[in-house]
Amino acid sequence: MKYALIGCGRIATNHIKAALNNGLELVAVCDVIPEHMESLLAKHNLQNDESIARYTDYKQMLAEHPDLELIAIATESGLHAQIALECIDAGVNVIIEKPMAMNMRDAEEIIRRSGEKGVTVCACHQNRFNVAVQKTRQALEAGRFGRLSHGSIHVRWNRNKAYYEQAPWRGTWAQDGGCLMNQCIHGIDLLRWMMGNEADEVYGVTKQQFHDYLEAEDVGMAVIRFKNGAVATVEGTTNVYPKNLEETLYLFGEKGTVKIGGTSTNNLDVWEFSDETEADQENKGLEEQTSNVYGNGHTSLYADVIDAIRTHRRPYVDAVAGRNALEMVLAIYKSCKEGRPVKLPLSDFASEDMKGLFGDGSLHS
Repeated sequence: MKYALIGCGRIATNHIKAALNNGLELVAVCDVIPEHMESLLAKHNLQNDESIARYTDYKQMLAEHPDLELIAIATESGLHAQIALECIDAGVNVIIEKPMAMNMRDAEEIIRRSGEKGVTVCACHQNRFNVAVQKTRQALEAGRFGRLSHGSIHVRWNRNKAYYEQAPWRGTWAQDGGCLMNQCIHGIDLLRWMMGNEADEVYGVTKQQFHDYLEAEDVGMAVIRFKNGAVATVEGTTNVYPKNLEETLYLFGEKGTVKIGGTSTNNLDVWEFSDETEADQENKGLEEQTSNVYGNGHTSLYADVIDAIRTHRRPYVDAVAGRNALEMVLAIYKSCKEGRPVKLPLSDFASEDMKGLFGDGSLHS
């Protein structure tokens, strides 16, 4: 399967690794900064491979490679939707880094147009493939929790000034958003997915505490009510001193309690069920070793997308999943700006760039 990558920044190496692990044919890479492409290829000993085309213009890449079957989009967040829609129009299947889009209008258009064109779209929420997450999901789908009471996600990380200087689009309303949209959206995706997806009402608060050189928030909290009666909380921040502390998901049911911990929801710190079996003993204290906070899920996500394309089914993490995670973040922003709980679904919130909505600083007052 012929594959290309658009955007060769921080997360790109995980995409290249996943593509190579799954036997994809790397046809081209694209980045507006040529040095980024060469640096990325060198990490995988591909710097001398002349069969891999280099482009600074993804439109030219699409025009010159009509045989591409899968493209991953890993640019700054504000460009995800625009590039994805052009790939879809070209008939190319896409994996879109989080967030899938920056507003509900674009997210809905990606869903609509991909269906119209018969194109597979995957939102890159790779943590759904973590071993701990998969075991918890299996228990949930088997009904082992019983009725859910509540849950929470804590993303307690550190991002210093050097991180933001590495890519000036980070922390801006036009291209990124704050810690909830960038760092915490994976955890928010897991929380909504586990809690039944059908959120009813969100109340959120965000602040900018320590990163006064950014436009967006560095801490955000929210309370969510779900239509199934369960409630949940979100805590996300990049203010933890001196380094990343944890990304932890809690689920509490009438017959089960699970805490998924580690730096990126990769460990089972608590695993308790009323119908405990011998197999459950293996899950207690499970730890999946990871080399970074992105975990190991990209390779599994790519394998699923490849199979979905070949068998004409929906991928495990589809465009609707990407839409749902985005909607939750935007609902928190909307609630904070308006100072009240907001109802879901959101229709067209943030249909223009977020700078126009939040650039006056009112989101953090």
